[in-house]
Amino acid sequence: MAGHSKWNNIKNKKGKEDAKKGKIFTKLGRYIMVAAREGGGDPEYNQALKIAIDKAKAENMPNDNIDRAIKRGTGEAGGADFEEVMYEGYGVSGVAVIVSALTDNRNRTAPDVRHAFDKFGGNLGTPGSVSFMFDKKGMLIVDKKADFDEDEFSLMAIEAGAEDFEFDDEVIEITTAPEDYNKVRTALEEEGYNFLVSEITYLPQNTVELNSEDDIKMMEKLIDFLEENDDVQEIYHNWEMPEAE
Repeated sequence: MAGHSKWNNIKNKKGKEDAKKGKIFTKLGRYIMVAAREGGGDPEYNQALKIAIDKAKAENMPNDNIDRAIKRGTGEAGGADFEEVMYEGYGVSGVAVIVSALTDNRNRTAPDVRHAFDKFGGNLGTPGSVSFMFDKKGMLIVDKKADFDEDEFSLMAIEAGAEDFEFDDEVIEITTAPEDYNKVRTALEEEGYNFLVSEITYLPQNTVELNSEDDIKMMEKLIDFLEENDDVQEIYHNWEMPEAE
């Protein structure tokens, strides 16, 4: 698989999220609600809901929370009417950033996102201004098993429909086309793999490095500030983050 390990960036993010699980569960609840509202409450027939549930389970979200979110989405329980909005812009030194939000009030969310970019050396762009630099893909990261065999795994992944995969010391990163995500995940489940990441995401076609300590700090602050916003679900960027010490 070409490019650097996605797991390095994800580990940095997950380490921060572990300290604020309540906020993460709130965001995942919204994600599940919207998926259930738009496609129904049965994940067997609603791929978006299945993906949302997979992501929630990867974050160890309790089943009761997941069930409540589905019921709110299908109208069995009360809940606000959220919609998905995507914002695009640039951070310091031209780092491309996509912000995915679920909001019940665009007039609140848009100024908040714009303020974040302005505050930390970036600028909010127009729709399409940076998304062409990313590819929408299924991303699955699993632990290696004790009896892991690289050749056997490669054959299984290719037969299941994986586009690409990369072997790290302890994990395997698998990339799929969005439409093949469920098939590949099912194949991995049947082989008994433990999922660390399981989602549809936006992967940068190329990454950029920041060499200035000031730029690195500004980029970190932009991401942290956006993540603190309850409306913001995901932040995708093409910054090759330095490995956490």
